Amino acid sequence: MFSSRTPGLSRLNKAQKASMAGVAAAGVAAVTFSLVPGTAVAAESQAPVQSPVTSTVSTSATDNGRTPAVSAIIAKQFGSPDTAAKVQAVAQKTASEKTKAEEKAVAKAKADAKKRGDEAANRSTVRKPVYKDNLDGWIRESLDIMKKHKIPGSYEGLHRNILRESSGNPKAINLWDINAQNGIPSKGLLQVIPPTFKAYHVKGTPFDIYDPVANIVAAANYAADKYGSMDNVNSAY
Repeated sequence: MFSSRTPGLSRLNKAQKASMAGVAAAGVAAVTFSLVPGTAVAAESQAPVQSPVTSTVSTSATDNGRTPAVSAIIAKQFGSPDTAAKVQAVAQKTASEKTKAEEKAVAKAKADAKKRGDEAANRSTVRKPVYKDNLDGWIRESLDIMKKHKIPGSYEGLHRNILRESSGNPKAINLWDINAQNGIPSKGLLQVIPPTFKAYHVKGTPFDIYDPVANIVAAANYAADKYGSMDNVNSAY
């Protein structure tokens, strides 16, 4: 008959059997340990990886870049009526100062523009010419006044008649012609009698028949009325 025991096992003693049982138990534990960590690693590999920095910022920062703690402090401070009033007062003061600064800048710009305009006007203003105190200067000044008052006449016409009437002497006086016989002698550069000078005197010139410019302009005004222009006079007029 065959024995029911496994060959060789029957010859193992108790110590050898205990050793084999320990090895088997250790093998089972090792297999179990290797399976559990592997499962954990697999589960972790499937979870999304999140950056620690991004996670911290995204969960702790507000829309304004403040932390919840800072936002809470600001909200608490602004919740105080006194603080809110102070903040509003500062805001109003800042706005007022800004408005004043803008108004000051506008006023300065206007003043500068006016100053530039005045300077430009002064530069563009024609200065009163200086005339020589001689026959040439008297005629030229008279022509400018005549032009202003639209009295016709030319340098040649005035100069020619002056030389004939007085030889260029503003103090000349005729004591022998008919006017002199009538008591109203002709006087000045263009030999004008006092009544004619008075009637044709041009405003803005001296009321003096011996003044060379006043005498020329009054005589030219009279000649324009009687002859059309002093240029048309070639003899006693």
